[in-house]
Amino acid sequence: MSEWWTPVLAVAGGALLFWCVLVSVLWAQQRRVGRSVNWREAMRLIPDVIHLVRALLRDHTVPRSVRWSLICLLGYLVLPIDLIPDVIPVLGIADDILIVALVLRFAIRRSGTAAIARNWRGSNEGLQSLLNLTIARS
Repeated sequence: MSEWWTPVLAVAGGALLFWCVLVSVLWAQQRRVGRSVNWREAMRLIPDVIHLVRALLRDHTVPRSVRWSLICLLGYLVLPIDLIPDVIPVLGIADDILIVALVLRFAIRRSGTAAIARNWRGSNEGLQSLLNLTIARS
């Protein structure tokens, strides 16, 4: 008689361990970034960031890896499955914000601040806040 449940438990345990690592990384990132970022001001950037993502997706001078990461980000935000469910106060929304910040950080580092500034439609203070939020200081 084979023990079919052993591989199932191993996969489930590995997935749970991977999830715990991701949650702890997001929590540590939130604690590190949260000290220097005014989250209320960051929330005001949402319309400008949405426009920036759309503009970066259309900009063919931006590396393909950046455009694919932005498409994956949009897919993650649209899907109802999250790393931390949104019903958990603060952390449920914080994981979405942190994933957006990490993807934008990747986009800024790969495409450069010139491409971000070229596609940014908000104020200069908003652009500086975005760069501070994503830890890509110029």
